[in-house]
Amino acid sequence: MDTYRTVTYFGFAFLGGVFFFLFGYVLRKYTAKMKIKRAEEKARNIINDSKVEAERRKRESMLEAKDLSLKMRAEFEAESKERRKEISAMEKRLLQKEENIDRKMEFIEQRERDVKKNEEKLHGKHNELNRQKSDLDHLLQDEKKRLQEISGMSKEQAKALLVQKMENEARQEAAYTIKKVQEETKDKADREARKIIGLAIQKCAMDHTVDTTVSVVPLPSEEMKGRIIGREGRNIRALEMTTGVDIIIDDTPEAVIISGFDKFRREIARISLERLIEDGRIHPGRIEEVVGKVKKEMEGVIKEEGENTLLDLGIHGVHSELVRLLGRLKFRTSYGQNVLQHSKESAFLMAAMAGELRLDIALAKRIGVLHDIGKAVSHEMEGTHAQLGAELAKRYGEPDTVVHAIAAHHGDIDPKTLLAVLAQAADTISASRPGARRETLESYIKRLDNLEAIANEFSGVEKTYAIQAGREIRVIVQPEKIDDANAAVIAQEIKKKIEQTLQYPGQIKVVVIRETRSIEYAK
Repeated sequence: MDTYRTVTYFGFAFLGGVFFFLFGYVLRKYTAKMKIKRAEEKARNIINDSKVEAERRKRESMLEAKDLSLKMRAEFEAESKERRKEISAMEKRLLQKEENIDRKMEFIEQRERDVKKNEEKLHGKHNELNRQKSDLDHLLQDEKKRLQEISGMSKEQAKALLVQKMENEARQEAAYTIKKVQEETKDKADREARKIIGLAIQKCAMDHTVDTTVSVVPLPSEEMKGRIIGREGRNIRALEMTTGVDIIIDDTPEAVIISGFDKFRREIARISLERLIEDGRIHPGRIEEVVGKVKKEMEGVIKEEGENTLLDLGIHGVHSELVRLLGRLKFRTSYGQNVLQHSKESAFLMAAMAGELRLDIALAKRIGVLHDIGKAVSHEMEGTHAQLGAELAKRYGEPDTVVHAIAAHHGDIDPKTLLAVLAQAADTISASRPGARRETLESYIKRLDNLEAIANEFSGVEKTYAIQAGREIRVIVQPEKIDDANAAVIAQEIKKKIEQTLQYPGQIKVVVIRETRSIEYAK
């Protein structure tokens, strides 16, 4: 019974499912047909609307085209009308121009007829003038013949005489004019030169102290004099031999005087003596040690002096060897004038004058400070200090303008540039200032240099020092080359050479020193 019910329920369920499936299928098919029908109807409506819209737009386009065509036609007609007016006006102007041309042509033809008539008249006058000219030529020839007969000169001679007279007059007038211009130019140049030099001197205020030949070393007490002299004078003798100066110990309270013509030697002796006094140990070995150290230190001092000088002047790019040589000028004098101070002053003077003349001020300073650089080596090399200075400047890369100005500053060669002329002027101004130089001192120093040079010519001489104001020359010989007998011979030969070569007041003492040392080191 249950099974039957189950089968019955299942059958009803199946039949219901089939019915609902068929019903849904029929319903969907009907719905699809209706949608297709509505879509087709909508498409027909859209097509109809499109056709209507297309017709409307077509009509509007046609109307717009007609309006545009009418507008363009109206514009064309207006433009054509304007063109016709312009053409008509141009035709009128052309007609007027043609009329004007016709009138001008008639006027030109009339002028041509008048010109022809004038030409005929001028031709007649020309013939008349030719006839008159021919008559005048005949008259001139007759007059020339008569003049030649009266003066006794031919035409060429008279012409030459006239030309010569005119040339003489022209030369005289030109000479007078040239002389006048030269005098005016010279007066003006002198006034301008005095003005420029005056301004340069006013701008440059340098000291003009003349270097002396002595230096004073203060002492802490009077008993220090005895220690400086040493036992039997060995300390002072060692100091004089190693430094080449004269140590004067007199009644001056608490002071020792160092005398010598060479400022470099005096400075070494002064510093060495001050250090020995401060240290307290004064004996020949210590003296030689201190003097040796001071000589080495002085090389640094020389370089520093050169660098400071260039720094004060604002000069850069100078070779280190030239800087060193420039520093050596601090210990050189020329007629008592310190050469380094003279060089600085010349640089300032040249800069001031170059500024007035609108020249290169930096280059002028460079020439001024280096113009006497040859004096740093003049006692070591042959030649004038101007020539030596130019060679040094060229060797160490200075410009050609600087080299030429150095070579020409004493007139050894002709100056070719304004800066070379300014170098001559600055050198002269600095040297000729009142109190700047002392002629007798330079002569004295030159005599001492000659004394030392004579002694150094002999073989075996190691060092030579002129002391006692040139009244004594000390010659230190090499003991391994010169024995005692030869030392006396050398003294005699030096004496004879001095007598034959130099002129001097009084007498000169020649001292030849031969010293043998034996040195050993305990280790």
